[in-house]
Amino acid sequence: MKRIKRLLVLQHLEIEGPGLFEQFAKEKDLKIDVVRLDKKDPLPQTKKGDLILIMGGPMGVKDIGSDRYPWLKLERDFIKKELENERPMIGVCLGAQLLANAAGGNVEILKYGSPPKALPEIGWSQIFKDKSNKDLNELFEEPFHVLHWHGDRILLPKKAVLLASSARCKEQLFKIDDFAYGLQFHIESTGEIINKWLKEDREFILEGLGANGQEILREENKKYIDKTFLKRKLLISKLFELLDN
Repeated sequence: MKRIKRLLVLQHLEIEGPGLFEQFAKEKDLKIDVVRLDKKDPLPQTKKGDLILIMGGPMGVKDIGSDRYPWLKLERDFIKKELENERPMIGVCLGAQLLANAAGGNVEILKYGSPPKALPEIGWSQIFKDKSNKDLNELFEEPFHVLHWHGDRILLPKKAVLLASSARCKEQLFKIDDFAYGLQFHIESTGEIINKWLKEDREFILEGLGANGQEILREENKKYIDKTFLKRKLLISKLFELLDN
């Protein structure tokens, strides 16, 4: 790594850690600092050489200003300031939503069906590159499966460029200028992380997939988690490369 020296992780929940991002950072001998905002860790001072990784969580942009997550507005404002400073950033799920919101975007409930009704996107399905995607062409020669786990869709700010979509949700991967990327899906997930989600997020799974949701996900995980490992790791590597120039 030429420019990036430290991976600065903003984490909102014990079970939503950096996973494969952390593995990659260790392989590149980067310093890794994790800030647990849910445990009242203060927002960090950033410096040249930092890459900020904003993780997921069950809270959302609509919770900004709520008493339940008093740190959420502070985090969104922090992200806005770091965008102004052109600090390299990657946002995952909630992190992507906060990144978009800090740049002037918003979120709305994800709907599906006829008539459309609220329905989370949960499980492994393909993402497809957008015609405007010039950054990651070699990765998207063919669509590939990623893990989805969200109930909102992002309304992108004007300055964002859409890079990839799924059949259920258009705003899956985007960039803001050349120093910030948002991923609505989860490339960071390991078997250990997903097993924790299966145990602790049962109600959300039932909402998205019905009574057999946990079993559906277990079968999908068996099929895709190892099969997609190299592609997911390659996407992480490419994002770091793009942000390291």
